[in-house]
Amino acid sequence: MTLSDPIADMLTRIRNAGAAGLPDVKIPHSRLKEEMARILKSEGFVRDFRVDREGSFPVIVLTLKYKANEEPVIQGLERVSRPGLRQYTKADEVPRVLGGIGIAILSTSKGIVTDKEARQAKLGGEILCHVW
Repeated sequence: MTLSDPIADMLTRIRNAGAAGLPDVKIPHSRLKEEMARILKSEGFVRDFRVDREGSFPVIVLTLKYKANEEPVIQGLERVSRPGLRQYTKADEVPRVLGGIGIAILSTSKGIVTDKEARQAKLGGEILCHVW
């Protein structure tokens, strides 16, 4: 089955796994999704991730992170740019998510970066999603 928006599918899988209290979530692999998983780990939203190439199709296995009260660390995921309506930003207009509490993940000419990295490098690009 082909998906028209694989990034939205990834975010929905993470959102559903967190709501169900699952420790891991499996996501079909792509380099873009692997970079997004790397950013989620480096920003402390997920505990770990790995690429499992054992089966016929490689998958990304995200290990979710939970607070002491068993509430997921990821409170919200929002797809911003979508296939029907792409959202771009200039370098000096990169958005802050919840006043800096969350992050925006951008696709730039230098790769997939957070809003903070984009501001420091003075890069604009496509706003993929917001995470808080």
